[in-house]
Amino acid sequence: MEESARRASSGDLDVLIGLVAAARRELPERKGGDVAARLDPQRNDPGARIATALDDEATVLFVGTIDGTVVGYGLMTLGTVSDGSAQANVEEIFVDPGARSVGVGEAILEALLMEASGRGAVAIQSVALPGDRATKNFFEAHGMVARAILVHRWLDER
Repeated sequence: MEESARRASSGDLDVLIGLVAAARRELPERKGGDVAARLDPQRNDPGARIATALDDEATVLFVGTIDGTVVGYGLMTLGTVSDGSAQANVEEIFVDPGARSVGVGEAILEALLMEASGRGAVAIQSVALPGDRATKNFFEAHGMVARAILVHRWLDER
């Protein structure tokens, strides 16, 4: 079994839309996921973000594969921050649950890290939901540590 990552292409769009939909379905099950889902600007059409990412220079989209079959994706944006340096933001990283814990996510993140470095980014960041120890451990294994905690409170009873 060979895990790898490569740039996404327009030929991957259908499988990517399916993976994005699976990621969105999984989100509300996680602590804090209900808020993240509610605030997601693409929640009604998550495939639209993927389609535009394929043609956007400031967005990087990789797919993770097992033996050539796409089972995950990573979406990263690059921008300039107030001190003028470039920063990368991993907006989404997802691997099909049946393909986790075999190195696909690592291959995707390594490809994103290399791309960010290659484009001159001095830092990279992402988000892990509260209580999602697996995601936090995944990022920490790649040298990414928590720098802020986002707090939230519902104003009505839920």
